[in-house]
Formats: sequence, structure tokens, C-alpha cells
Amino acid sequence: MEFKTKGTCSTKIQFDVIDNKVTSVSFTGGCNGNLKGISSLIEGMDINEAIKRLEGITCGFKSTSCPDQLATALKDYLNQ
Repeated sequence: MEFKTKGTCSTKIQFDVIDNKVTSVSFTGGCNGNLKGISSLIEGMDINEAIKRLEGITCGFKSTSCPDQLATALKDYLNQ
């Protein structure tokens, strides 16, 4: 799935879900090292657990963050 982010330095998130597990997460733009770390940490994680852990994280003065946008993207996937 491809998700266009809102309110973050990254502009796009791509991921797959296989057997309810998050796989192949990649971000376009943003803080490369941090986003590679997030992608590695949630690889193979249950989609609902990933949402629970990432949702609501903010970045500085912003009301969202790249992890929060990933949670939003995962929720959109579930609601398809």
C-alpha cells in the first residue's frame, strides 16, 4: 500500500501486510536513519500492535509524526 503523509517531513509511506503482519515498510523523505529504525522494529509485527505503539506520537511542535502517520496508514489499510 502507498500512503501520502500529512504534516511530516516524509512525504510517502509504502508497506505490505501479510497474514496481519506489517512488512516491507519504507518512507520517502524524512530522517533516513530514524525511519529505517522504525521500519526495522515493526517488521513482522501484528498490524494492531503496530498501530497501538505508534499512534499519537508527535514530533516537536507538530501534532503528528512519521510513526503516527504510519499508524494512520495502517488504520486506513484495515478500513479498506
